[in-house]
Amino acid sequence: MTSPQSSQVPRHVAIIMDGNNRWARAHGMSGIRGHHAGVESVRAVIRRAVERGVETLTLFAFSSENWKRPAGEVRALMELFLMALKREVRKLHEHDIRLTIVGERDAFSKSIQQHIQRAEALTQDNRGLHLIVAANYGGQWDIAMAARRLAARVENGEMHAADIDEAALDREIIATSAPPVDLCIRTSGEQRISNFLLWQLAYSELFFSPRLWPDFDADAFDEAIDAFAGRQRRFGMTQEQIEAQGA
Repeated sequence: MTSPQSSQVPRHVAIIMDGNNRWARAHGMSGIRGHHAGVESVRAVIRRAVERGVETLTLFAFSSENWKRPAGEVRALMELFLMALKREVRKLHEHDIRLTIVGERDAFSKSIQQHIQRAEALTQDNRGLHLIVAANYGGQWDIAMAARRLAARVENGEMHAADIDEAALDREIIATSAPPVDLCIRTSGEQRISNFLLWQLAYSELFFSPRLWPDFDADAFDEAIDAFAGRQRRFGMTQEQIEAQGA
């Protein structure tokens, strides 16, 4: 388990990027213009995460529930996703950033799937920031798929049901190479986690920003990091136990 002592900078930050549509409406624009504006915030936050020494940054780009949105918006989002894979990955590679896409890929077009594979292959040996993008991802799906893989191993005689514990399930959850999420940020003033990294957020600190995602810049990211640094993480222990460990 992670040490209960809060460090100044979280190793792993996860962000629910919310508010693109509301930002667009407030500026008299179409929803897709809001998503395009949100790309600038993604760039700014990645740069600041590198500067602050964050090891892993996970961005919730497209949930498994987002397919319910109007067909035109979904189509535009897929076009934006493909454009980002084509244009942004080279820049990530130049800055030694490793990219991983997590989520159910089969629903994406063949072109998007191919560009995901190329992006991950190009950046897989990079040693800087690990950027994880959750696309067509849901936390319940993640846990269900992990349970299915464990059930298959039991059926095949590779393990017994009694062998399944938290550690076994954790090994099957996607993106297990990443450290536990220390800080989860949600923008736009909403205060829920919306089926995002349910397993990985078990002990994370939560920070809710009133800013809509296109207005979330490097300074806003610093505000969340500074708030994290001022918190005491107990992991089930008492304040007295934490203070005794730090003595």
